[in-house]
Amino acid sequence: MTYEYRSPWLDEDLDELRKLARAFCEKEIAPNIEKFIAQHHVDRDLWQVAGSLGLLCMSIPEEYGGGGGTFAHEAVLIEEQARVGDSSWGGPLHNAIVAHYLLAYGTEEQKRRWLPKMADGSVVGAIAMTEPGTGSDLQNVKTRAVRDGDDYVVSGSKTFITNGGQADLIIVVAKTGTGDAAGISLVLVEADRPGFRRGRVLDKIGQRGQDTSELFFDEVRIPVANLLGTVEGQGFIQLMQQLPQERLILAVGSTIAVESALAHTLSYTKQREAFGKPIFGFQNTKFTLAEVATEARIMRVFVDHCIERHVRGELDIATVAMAKWWTTERAMANLDECLQLHGGYGYMTEYPISRLWVDNRVQKIYAGTNEIMKEIIARTL
Repeated sequence: MTYEYRSPWLDEDLDELRKLARAFCEKEIAPNIEKFIAQHHVDRDLWQVAGSLGLLCMSIPEEYGGGGGTFAHEAVLIEEQARVGDSSWGGPLHNAIVAHYLLAYGTEEQKRRWLPKMADGSVVGAIAMTEPGTGSDLQNVKTRAVRDGDDYVVSGSKTFITNGGQADLIIVVAKTGTGDAAGISLVLVEADRPGFRRGRVLDKIGQRGQDTSELFFDEVRIPVANLLGTVEGQGFIQLMQQLPQERLILAVGSTIAVESALAHTLSYTKQREAFGKPIFGFQNTKFTLAEVATEARIMRVFVDHCIERHVRGELDIATVAMAKWWTTERAMANLDECLQLHGGYGYMTEYPISRLWVDNRVQKIYAGTNEIMKEIIARTL
């Protein structure tokens, strides 16, 4: 009898949430994936539907319009979105990243102004870190927010911004002072501010339904009250404190990708025949899938360990860096094996394995490249 693994952080409340999240993903997302890819963005009303079901900002306190849950609630939704094969909806970034910058560092006025609107879907959030000439080196961003009386004047450009095409509120990484890390601040820029404009939705090899965009800030005036927090120069510290949760999100997604690829490949190889028998009947196929199944389980156990520690507030930066680089690396290796077992059909876009393969390649790059993850780990050795 096959041992059914169950993540130790799950409970009855999360089981009920999974039913809701699965129904939402199967009804509202799965039938529209091809449309989202064709138009390079999700329908705007998807955000309102998610908000009406209580699926936005689930880990934000109820007093700010959220669900009062933990990262475990966000993980369930991330898993269910990944299981239907969607990479278009930027819900995880909105829920578990942007909202948490506001919760952790925002003033009371900022939290009460923005978090309830993010929770009901009337405001979509984004965070703008990367610039055309600056990738993982956040200390050297060129975007500036210059104090002018009661305003900041924001000038610069950003690229590869998830939710960039639909965002109403953007947390912008900008220089407010001189020097490297000490001169960085986070500022809130509303999309209806004069001088703000969106560039093109970027033409990516994967995640083609996601409105990843260029953003431009041409002397955008924002009130000083839009500084995230009350003190300039805290931006780099804020980024370093929040990036671990973003990296854990990627580890969760990579684990689900391998579990999904395994399920698709088992189904395909047991149905598809070659030389008079199912492809699964060949020793190479069985051995390869035994290896994939083993790696999927190891990934799951490691990620579950990280989720448990994170919910308790004990997840350290080095461990989540390990999780991010290792799961994203092993995901691509295993996805490649699964694609190979599909033969030529694995290269066809109508097969889920092809989309899993191309959509997950970026996981090794964003939220800090895997090379940066190894640097972080090495500093603790």
